[in-house]
Amino acid sequence: MTEQHQYTALLAEGSAVPTLLCGHCHSILSRARIFRNEGDQHQNMECQTIGLCSADDCGAVNCCDNALARVDNPERLFGIAS
Repeated sequence: MTEQHQYTALLAEGSAVPTLLCGHCHSILSRARIFRNEGDQHQNMECQTIGLCSADDCGAVNCCDNALARVDNPERLFGIAS
């Protein structure tokens, strides 16, 4: 089993639309790959919202809690179409 590292997602500064960046490679995390850490998609980590990086060389698992805490209305992120 490959060890999976957890990174902390970053909030892109100065972006009109809340945009999260991978804490490992700084690629934009696609809204389609950001999900709540519950139910069938539960990851074994202390984090409420997970973002999976889709960059070719990365694939990092990101905890998005800190970045979302800096967004005025984090639910807005989930409401915007990808």
